[in-house]
Amino acid sequence: MSDTETLKTDLLAEVEAASTLQELDDVRVKALGKKGLITAQMKTLGKLSPQDRKSTGQALNMLKGEVAKAIEAKQADMADAELNAKLLSEKVDVTLPTRPESEGYIHPISQTIEEVVSILGEMGFGVAEGPEIEDDWYNFGALNIPDDHPARQEHDTFYLPGTGEHGRKVLRTHTSPVQIRTMMAGKPPFRVIAPGRTYRCDYDATHSPMFHQVEGLVVDKTVHMGHLKGTLIEFCRAYFGVEDLPVRFRPSYFPFTEPSAEVDIGCTREGGEFKIGHGDSWLEILGCGMVNPKVLENCGIDSTEYQGFAFGVGIERIAMLKYGIPDLRTFYESDLRWLRHYGFSALDVPSMVGGLNP
Repeated sequence: MSDTETLKTDLLAEVEAASTLQELDDVRVKALGKKGLITAQMKTLGKLSPQDRKSTGQALNMLKGEVAKAIEAKQADMADAELNAKLLSEKVDVTLPTRPESEGYIHPISQTIEEVVSILGEMGFGVAEGPEIEDDWYNFGALNIPDDHPARQEHDTFYLPGTGEHGRKVLRTHTSPVQIRTMMAGKPPFRVIAPGRTYRCDYDATHSPMFHQVEGLVVDKTVHMGHLKGTLIEFCRAYFGVEDLPVRFRPSYFPFTEPSAEVDIGCTREGGEFKIGHGDSWLEILGCGMVNPKVLENCGIDSTEYQGFAFGVGIERIAMLKYGIPDLRTFYESDLRWLRHYGFSALDVPSMVGGLNP
C-alpha cells in the first residue's frame, strides 16, 4: 500500500473515531492545517521528478478532498445529534400547569375598555368598529370640522401619503368616524359605542401619539339633553364606584355637537391627596353634546325628524384616575414589573352583576 493510501486510511479512521466536535476539529488541523500531514506532503512535491510530481500531486489533492468531505459529513451528523439531544433535554410537557412566575396579566387598558363596554352595554349600547386609517372626510369633513380648524394642521394630525375616495389619508384622531360610518350604513335609531385606538402628534406625561377612546352615539326621534345627562351621570358613578358622585356639565364648543358640554366629576385634594367623590374641587373627564344637525344631514339623516347625542372619553385618562397611575407613558413601556403591579387576573372579568372593582 502506498504512503498516500496509508495516510488516507489512518485519517478517515480518525475522523470516524472522533466523538466530539473538538476531537473532529483536532483531526482537521492534523490533516489539513498549515503544519498538517497532507500539507507537509504537498510541500515535498518540489523535490520529485516532473512525472512523479504530477501523479503524487493528484493523489494528494484527491486525499485532501476526501478527508475534507468526510470531516464535513461527520460534523453535520454530530451537529444534528447535538441539536436533537438539546431539544430532548429542553422539551416541555404542555399539559403541565403553568408555573406561578409565568402567570399572565390583563393590561389596564384592556380591563378599562371591558369595564366601559360592560356599563354601557347594560344601557343598551352595541359596539361598533371602523378602520384606523381614515379619509379626511370621515375624520373631519362629515363632522363639520372646518378646513382651517387647528386639528387639521400637520403639527396635530398624522397624515399619510396618497388620497382616498374622500380626501387625504389620515390616522384617525378620534373614533368619531366610526359613528359617521355607522349612520351612513344603516337607518336610525342608533345606540352604539366605538372603542379603539386613535392618533395625535403629542407626547408627555398625560399625552401619547397613540391612545384609546370610547365614543358613544344615540340617534332617535325623541332624544334630548336630559337623556345625555342621565346616561353620563350613571356611567361616571358606575365606573368610579361612587353612588352619589357629583357630576356637572359646563358649556363648551365642539364642531360636531350643538349644544356642547364638558363633564366634570367631584374630587378633593386635601392634604396633597387626590380622591374622587365629594369635595371642594372638580376634574374634567370627557366631552359631549347634542349631535349637530349638519352632521346628521351629512350622513343622510333628516335632522328635522331625528336628533341625537354623542360623547367621548379617553380610556387612559379614566384608567389613570381610577387606578392611580401617574404617567400615561408607562402604559406602553412593556415593563413587566409595572404590569404585575397594575395588571388584572384573567378571571377578573368586569360586569355590572359581579362588580367592576375586582
